[in-house]
Formats: sequence, C-alpha cells, structure tokens
Amino acid sequence: MTEPKRILVVDDEPAILDAVGYALRGEGFEVDAMEEGEAALDAALTNGYDLLILDLMLPKLSGLEICRRIRDRSDVPILILTARDSEGDRVLGLESGADDYVSKPFSMAELLSRVRAILRRRMLDRLPGEKRVGGIRIELERHAVEVDGRPVELTPSEFRLLALLAGAPGRVFSRDEIMRHLWRSTYTGDRRACDNHVANLRRKIERDPSRPERLVGVRGVGYRLEAV
Repeated sequence: MTEPKRILVVDDEPAILDAVGYALRGEGFEVDAMEEGEAALDAALTNGYDLLILDLMLPKLSGLEICRRIRDRSDVPILILTARDSEGDRVLGLESGADDYVSKPFSMAELLSRVRAILRRRMLDRLPGEKRVGGIRIELERHAVEVDGRPVELTPSEFRLLALLAGAPGRVFSRDEIMRHLWRSTYTGDRRACDNHVANLRRKIERDPSRPERLVGVRGVGYRLEAV
C-alpha cells in the first residue's frame, strides 16, 4: 500500500489551518499545521514533506523568505496561499521558487485540485529514466546532466526547462508553455522571464552561447532543442 503524502500547512490564521487541514485529511493526506515562520522553515527542511502550503504574511519570518531559503536546499513543492493577490506579488512568489499560487478567499475544491496536480507532476518528474539529445544526456531521477561528456550543474528551473524541451526534440515550445511548465502553474507571467531562463541555460549547454545550435529560438513563437 502506498504511504499517504505528507503536507505542511503554514498560516497565521487558525481558521484557515483548521479548514485546510480538515479538507486535506479528508482526501487521505497526513497534515501538520504551523502558525509561525521560523518553526515552519525548520520543519520543512527536516521532516521530509511532500508538499508545503505556505502563507506569505507570517510572524517572525515571511513566507517569501521561507520560500527562498527552502529553494536553496530543497526542491519540495511549494503552494503559496495568501491574500496578497496582485500580479507583482504573484510574480515575486513564483520567482522565489513557489510551484503554484492560490489567492484568498479561495475555493477549497480549487485548492485540492491544485494540490493533486502538483503532486502528480512531482511523481512524473521523479520517474526513473534517461533522455539523450545529441551530446546532452539527462538523468531524470538524479536530476543530473552531462553535455559532451562533462557534468553540468543546472538550477531546478534550468533542469525543468531542459527536460521539457528534451521530451520532444525539434518541437517548438511557446513561451507560455515553457513558463507554465517552469512555474507548474496556469499563470505564465512576463514572457521575457522565459528568455532569461533560456539565456542562462544556453550559457551552460551551448559551445558558443552567442551562436546557439542546440537551444534554438523561433522568432515570435518560442524555442526548440536540436540534437547536436
């Protein structure tokens, strides 16, 4: 029997903690709840959770700072749940390493759907396997990459981008498709952020980043990965 997924919910509103915890337990998840940021950060880094649901406005340590610190040491999925719902807040949260963003007030059905979707993607991301595209070799389970026989260190976002493109070599992926995949969300944000991710990845996989042969841009559409 598969062990239930463990979720940490962090929010300074007890009513939110109770409601979300009740709904998640009803879906078969194991749930821990915390109201304070520093304790939540320590728990998230040491207790092996499968998902973190995180409010941004917390006492002692903000949700954004928790998100950044976790991303320095862990790739545990993070879903932000907060009343701060401006586009700027949403972009800042996602760029700090969150996987998805739900604004208060929220539908519990939507929250549960987002949780299930994140965990499904997590399971697929961790499936064992290897992809080869030309001189690039990607070990999916180990999150390891070699380019022309040499190991290359990629950030989690760079790895997800490369794995996405390598899944269909030669196919052009639009900027919106890429950003939805990187942020694991229906929100795509500023498309220029896609170009920045591509530029960073090119510096690591191209022989000459100024003349890309592997990660090729298609004007007005997006990017494709070629076997070189």
